[in-house]
Amino acid sequence: MRWFGKGLNRKFTLATIAGFVASSAVFLVLFLTFYQNELQQERAQASREVNRLLQTSLENAMLKRDLGGLLYIIQKLGQQPNIRLVTIANPQGEIRFSSGKGHMGEKLTPPVSAMEGAKTLFLRDAQGQELLRSINPVHNKKPCQVCHGPIEKRPINGILVVDYDAAPIRAKARRTTLLLMGAGSLIVVINLLGGWWFIRRFILKPVARLGAASQALAAGKLETRVELPGEDELARLGETFNAMAQRIQQQIRAEEESRTFLQALVDAIPDGVRIIDENYRMILMNRAFREQTGCPDQLSEGEYCHLAAHGLEEPCPAELITCPLQTVRREGKPIKLIHHHRNCRGETLDVEIFAAPMEVTREGRPRSLLVESIRDLTREVRFTHEQRLSELGRLAAGVAHEIYNPLSSMKLALASLTMQLRKQMQDEETRELLSAIDGEMEQCIEVTNRLLRLSAAPLEEPQLVSMDQVVEDILSLLRWEAEQRQVVLESSFREPPLRVVAVESDMRMLVLNLVQNAFHAMPEGGRLQVEGWRQEDHAVLRFKDTGVGIPPEELRHIFMPFFSRRADGMPGTGLGLAIVKSIVTGVGGTIEVNSEPGRGSTFEVRLPSAEAGAS
Repeated sequence: MRWFGKGLNRKFTLATIAGFVASSAVFLVLFLTFYQNELQQERAQASREVNRLLQTSLENAMLKRDLGGLLYIIQKLGQQPNIRLVTIANPQGEIRFSSGKGHMGEKLTPPVSAMEGAKTLFLRDAQGQELLRSINPVHNKKPCQVCHGPIEKRPINGILVVDYDAAPIRAKARRTTLLLMGAGSLIVVINLLGGWWFIRRFILKPVARLGAASQALAAGKLETRVELPGEDELARLGETFNAMAQRIQQQIRAEEESRTFLQALVDAIPDGVRIIDENYRMILMNRAFREQTGCPDQLSEGEYCHLAAHGLEEPCPAELITCPLQTVRREGKPIKLIHHHRNCRGETLDVEIFAAPMEVTREGRPRSLLVESIRDLTREVRFTHEQRLSELGRLAAGVAHEIYNPLSSMKLALASLTMQLRKQMQDEETRELLSAIDGEMEQCIEVTNRLLRLSAAPLEEPQLVSMDQVVEDILSLLRWEAEQRQVVLESSFREPPLRVVAVESDMRMLVLNLVQNAFHAMPEGGRLQVEGWRQEDHAVLRFKDTGVGIPPEELRHIFMPFFSRRADGMPGTGLGLAIVKSIVTGVGGTIEVNSEPGRGSTFEVRLPSAEAGAS
């Protein structure tokens, strides 16, 4: 039965049964003891009354010396129901008169002393049957002194013994006991059922409701309430529970709102933010940091900081990486450093970290946490790149307006002058000179057009870009600078044409930075070869210079933002190659560099071909 489970109901039922059984057993033992004593005393009292009557009759028969009457009385008495035997013995216990045959002259068994006084006891006869024996001494009186002598010498004339059958007495006792036991058991069952119903109705059911409501509340169902009718203690407990549940719901809602507000606040910060505890576990992070890891949906709170940022299962080794947590813990003040984070795709991300300590109280004890603000230097590079494009755009637009418009006017005037000279039939030499002037002016206009294309604002959507034309345009713009630096420019492109889907201004900035980087590596002049060809699904561009080369220890740093080692001795921003890396990565390409100090460097750019996407 479900109600007889392991709960309070079962405990109460078992305890009640045990209590009633124990009390009933004690009550029964006491009752039987008292009943038997009372029954024995009752029988003894009855036998004493009978014995007194018999004794009076016997004394009367003795005084009259009527032995026949005495025997008649004894025999009649022995024939009464429940009387087994009636005997009269002398003071020495020798039977002188008996209602039964064959007992004359025998000794009473067990021996009885006349001086012990009247008593009643249960015993068994020679056949093993239980009987109740009443022993009554017959005292010497004045009328008896004639035959028995003076009272002082013989106070007892004999002993009257009456044996009652104990079986009816025991049967009656058993019937009474069973009746009482049945009545007691019935009372126990009635009390048990009544107590069980009362406990179940007024205690167990309300407690069960409270338990179910508590479990629902613990499971997160904060709207749970319990209804307990009445005005007793449990009803008041239910009201207290409802008030407690409502307050818990309000506090949890307020905590959730505060946490949501805090998360929204840190998510609004453009830089990556995370909070790290003493065990290197991240307890809070914002959206920007999740995006920096490359797998925002796979990152969870409680993950190790070194695993999320560096892909390491153990804390960062101090010999290779400066750990902000260890440094701030040791120095106790904020620090600023540059790190190379590795995202889930295995790509390296250059970041600037500002780390500061934070003292809070969590779970009732003070804790030292670390707050990290992580800035993606790639975004910083792109911002600088946009600034440079904006400045270059303003410069090119100014040049275009300052040169293009006058040249156009001059070209119109020259065309008009040429028509007039043709009408006047001028000589051939004059017409050739005018044609040469027109050609140079056309070339100047083309230069301004190239500047305008270089400074054009990036389109929101990529377009089809011919890398052959982009390289030729950039080399044409930088040819005068190359002559000044004594650098020989060479370019060659294999068929078919190199075409990519990208933002054209980005491609122009890519080529411009690589060419200028080669210029900076050849302070004493040299040769720059730009080659292009299509290889499978990629458009390949190779920039090979004869400059000073790059030392091996600096080779892995050249794409880092703000890293600058110009061979011409001029200060640089350190953003040129970082911009190139950002542009190449943005279109899904790769860039490799091979360099030998003193013999030059080779940069090879591989971009996804437009034809590959079409196929």
